[in-house]
Amino acid sequence: MGEKDNQNGETIDELIEERDQRLQIPQKLPVLLLRDIVIFPYMIAPLFVGREKSKNAIDHSLSTHRMILLLTQKDMEVEDPKREDVYDVGTVALIMRMLKLPDGRVRILAQGLIRARIESFEEDLPYVQAQVSVIHEPEIKEKTIENEALIRNVRSGLEKATSLGKNIPPEVLIIAANVEEMGRLADLTAANLELKVEEAQKILEIVDPAQRLKRVYELLAKELELLDMQSKISTEAKGEMDKLQRQYFLRQQMKAIQKELGEGSEIQEEIKAYQEKLAQLKVTDEVREEIEKQISRLAQMHPESAETAVVRNYLDWMFALPWNKSTVDNLKLRKAKQILDEDHYGLEKVKERIIEYLAVRSLSKKIKGPILCFVGPPGVGKTSLGRSIARALGRKFIRMSLGGVRDEAEIRGHRRTYVGAMPGRIIQGIRRAGSNNPVFMMDEVDKIGADFRGDPSAALLEVLDPEQNFSFRDHYLGVPFDLSKVMFITTANLLDPIQPAFRDRMEILELPGYTEEEKLQIALQHLIPKQIKEHALSEKDILFTSGAIRKIIELYTREAGVRNLEREIAAVCRKVARKVAEGEKKLFRITSLNIERYLGPPRIFKDQLLHKDQVGVATGVAWTATGGEILFVEVSKMKGKGNLSLTGSLGEVMKESAQAALSYARAHADELGIPSDIFSTYDFHVHIPEGAIPKDGPSAGVTIATALLSVCTEMKVRRDVAMTGEITLRGNVLPIGGVKEKVLAAQRAGVRKIILPAPNKKDLVDIPPKIRKEMEFLFVEEMKDVFRHALVRPEMEEEKKAAA
Repeated sequence: MGEKDNQNGETIDELIEERDQRLQIPQKLPVLLLRDIVIFPYMIAPLFVGREKSKNAIDHSLSTHRMILLLTQKDMEVEDPKREDVYDVGTVALIMRMLKLPDGRVRILAQGLIRARIESFEEDLPYVQAQVSVIHEPEIKEKTIENEALIRNVRSGLEKATSLGKNIPPEVLIIAANVEEMGRLADLTAANLELKVEEAQKILEIVDPAQRLKRVYELLAKELELLDMQSKISTEAKGEMDKLQRQYFLRQQMKAIQKELGEGSEIQEEIKAYQEKLAQLKVTDEVREEIEKQISRLAQMHPESAETAVVRNYLDWMFALPWNKSTVDNLKLRKAKQILDEDHYGLEKVKERIIEYLAVRSLSKKIKGPILCFVGPPGVGKTSLGRSIARALGRKFIRMSLGGVRDEAEIRGHRRTYVGAMPGRIIQGIRRAGSNNPVFMMDEVDKIGADFRGDPSAALLEVLDPEQNFSFRDHYLGVPFDLSKVMFITTANLLDPIQPAFRDRMEILELPGYTEEEKLQIALQHLIPKQIKEHALSEKDILFTSGAIRKIIELYTREAGVRNLEREIAAVCRKVARKVAEGEKKLFRITSLNIERYLGPPRIFKDQLLHKDQVGVATGVAWTATGGEILFVEVSKMKGKGNLSLTGSLGEVMKESAQAALSYARAHADELGIPSDIFSTYDFHVHIPEGAIPKDGPSAGVTIATALLSVCTEMKVRRDVAMTGEITLRGNVLPIGGVKEKVLAAQRAGVRKIILPAPNKKDLVDIPPKIRKEMEFLFVEEMKDVFRHALVRPEMEEEKKAAA
C-alpha cells in the first residue's frame, strides 16, 4: 500500500525539532500499511499509495488531524493483510504533503513522529483503523561515559562510512553531529543504513534509547567492516589492472565480493560441475592430472576472455569421450553368423575371419581389435560389410571417408595453440560412437593424398598398429587414448597406392567380385526387396523371375560388383510404379521375354567376344581396379625394315613385354615356322584398343606373343580362348596375380577356355566350384604350349571345313 520511492533523511524543520515529543496523539488512528520499509520517528520519506483502503485512510487523516499510523507488513506479497500479517509496533506520522498521480495512485510525504503500539484493529470501516498506545522514550537523567562514547562512536562511524563511499546525505551528518538524544541518533542512523525490513523492525521495537543505539552501532560496525573490505578489494584490483582493463577490474571486484559473501558466480558453478564430473570419471592418473590442471586454469581466468572458451571447449571434449564406456560384444557365434548371412550373400572368407575373432574373444577378453583391409572393385559390398560386422558384434559403427584427405591434422588433430583447433577425425568418431570399442571403418585408404601439410597415411601408422594404439596421442587432447579395443576396418580398390609400412599393419582380405550365380542370389535376397520397398511397391505389384535377373546380368551389366545391377532393377521398378500410379492394378511379372520392354535393347559391351577366329587378334585378360576385364591385342605387319610400333597408352612394363615377345619370335623363327626374311622386310604394329585408357603390367606378354606369331605364320587365333601370363626371352611362362578376377572376367564374357601359367594352378582354390566346372583351364610352362592351344593350324581348318 505504501512503497518507498526514495529513502532519504531530509532536513527536519526547526519548528518540528523543537516540538514537544509528548504530542497530543489521538487514541484511534487510520492505518497505512507499508510493504518494504520501516519508518522511524524524525524520518521523512515519500510514499506511494495504491490500495483503496490506504487512500481512504489518507483522506480521513487529511480531513482531521493529518496523523496516520504507519505499520509494516510481515509478508509484502499479501494483498489484503489482516491483524496477524502486520507488526505490533509502528510509527505515528504526520502527512506533510499529498499529490494525486494520473495513474490513480497517491503520493504523500510523511514525517515520523513517535512510536506507537497497536491495542486493537478495526477493519469494518472503509479504511483500517487502530487503537494505539504511544510509546514514550524513557528519559536519561545522567549521561554516563559509556553512553557518551557510544554517541561519539556512532557519529564517527557515520563519517567513516561516508568516506568509504556510503551514500549518506551531508545534512544527516550535520544533524547527527548536533543531536544529543541517544534515541533520536539511533533512529536517524538506522534510517540511513538501508537495513532489511526484519532488522529495522527489531530496532523500532527497542524502547530503551541506550539499548537501541548500541544495537544500531553493532549494525553500523558490520557495515563499516564490509565497506572496508570493499575498499581493500578495490585497492588490490586497481593495483593489478590498468586503464584499458576497467571492465575486467569491475568483474574482479564483483568476484572478490562474492567470495567474501560466500556467493558463487556462474564460472564458479561451472568449475564445481567440472569437479563433480571429474570425481565420477574413471581415467588414468595422467589424464586426471591434465583435467585438474585445466580446471585450475579456468578458475583463474576472466570469464569473457578468448582463452576461457578454449579451456572450456577442451574440458567439454575430455568429459564427452568414452574413456571406459564399452558396449557388450555379442559372442554367440551362431547368431553372429546368421546376421552376416542375412546382410550379405557369399564373402565366405570375410565371414569366417569375423567368426574366428569372436571365437577367440569369447575365450579371452584381452584380445586386441583386428585391423582388417577389404580390397576389391567398387560395388562388391565393402562398406556395407562393415555395417553388418558391427551389427553382428553388437557394436556401434563409425564410418570415415579418407578419399582426398591431405592434411595430417585430420587424423591427429590440431594443437590447441591454433584458432579453432579440434581433435582429429579418429577422436571425433569415438565421441560420436559413445563407446571405446566401436567398429571404425576407414573408406578409400588407397586415395589418401599427401602434400606440404603432411601425409595422413603416415599418421595412421600409429592408429592401425595394435602394439601402439593403446596409447594414441591426439594433438588436441595431449593425453593418451586407448584405441586397442576398436575394430578398425579399411577399404581400398587397389593395394599398390598404399604405403608398404601402412599395408603391412593390416590384414588384407580380398573381395574379387561376384559370379553370375552370386549376383542372382544377391538380387533375389537383397536388391529386389530393397528396391520394391523404396519405390512404394509390394510383392503383389511386381515379381522378378530368375530368368529376367540372369538376362539383366548378362546383357545389361558387365561389372564385378552389383551397383549397376541394382540401378537396372530400380529402373524396372520405376516403370512399374508409374503404371501402378496411373491406376493399373495387377501383378507385373518381369521375365526374360519382356525385360526388353522395360530396359530397351541389350547393350553392347567392350568385352564381348569376337565373332570369328582372326589372324593377329588374341584375347587376353587383365586385372583393373574395377575387377577383371578382357582385352584384345591386335598385331599387323606392313612393308618395312623390322621396326616395332606400340600404341594404346601402354606402360613401360607392357612395352618391354612386347619387345621380349618379338625377340623370342625372331630367335625361334625356324622352330615356329616363321619365314626367315619376314623380320627384315616387314614392320610390326602392336595395338591394344581403348587407347585413352592407360595399360601396364607384364601379364599381357603371352597374349602379345600369340598375336605376333599369328601374324608371322598367318595362322588364326582361336576366339574362344583367353590367355594371361608373363613371357621370358627363353619362352618360359611366368605366374601372374589376380587369377580369380581374370577368370571371372573371362567367364562373364563367355570364354570357356583360359590359358594360365602352370604355377598359378594353386590359385584355382579361390575359384567358385561352379565356374571350375563350366570352364576349361589350360596350364602351360612354355610359349610352345600356348601356341598349340591358341592357334588354329591349317589341318584343323581343313577338318572344320570337311565337317561343315
